[in-house]
Amino acid sequence: MLDTAAATRPQGLAVRCTRVLLSPWSRLSLLVALLAAAATCVLLFEPQRILSDGLPAELSGAAAVAVFAVAYGLCTAAFVPRPLLNLAAGALFGSQAGLTASIAGTVIGGGIAFGLGRILGQDALRPLLRGRWLKAADGQLSRHGFRSMMALRLFPGVPFWAANYCASVSRMGWAPFLIATGLGSIPNTAAYVVAGARASTPTSPAFLIAMGFIAVTGLAGAVVAWCKRHRLRGN
Repeated sequence: MLDTAAATRPQGLAVRCTRVLLSPWSRLSLLVALLAAAATCVLLFEPQRILSDGLPAELSGAAAVAVFAVAYGLCTAAFVPRPLLNLAAGALFGSQAGLTASIAGTVIGGGIAFGLGRILGQDALRPLLRGRWLKAADGQLSRHGFRSMMALRLFPGVPFWAANYCASVSRMGWAPFLIATGLGSIPNTAAYVVAGARASTPTSPAFLIAMGFIAVTGLAGAVVAWCKRHRLRGN
């Protein structure tokens, strides 16, 4: 009897420890720690220096584009602004290859953030969605995931990382999120990449058109956000 009780106590303790470690709030704490560590790495290593220093000499061609896309994705998950990375892609690779690298990196970064938020944060954060605005945003993303994410990507206003983590807390599926992220990001991303590629000739038609498109979509995003704000207030 004593041996059985002694063997049961460590097992019970192990089960309780496992439950605590895998609890929603423990996973959310891990997510916060990971994001804080990623942001610290960005501050220490300053990825924006790629605009002035360029890529390592040993990287070229398709390998350089692939490495940049992966680094792009990791940087967006660590809160580096996408416009800066898009400008860098255009300056380093030109319009076509730069756009390919940026869109691939956008999907990678979105997938990383969505996966982290879904696995580590959703269970803890969903019970907190009690406010009217939060419930309305969650319902929109959950019921109309593809359409909502397309709108967020086409009309910038909400930061990329914020949209990713908000979507991960909702009930949006993986496929609508990733497809809408890839397709919806193309126009604005292309404008920044072209601007980066033509930054040395700021009076060229391509550069001026790209900057005009960025300004128009930014204004449109502000108008859409304002209209949505009043609609949510009315609900």
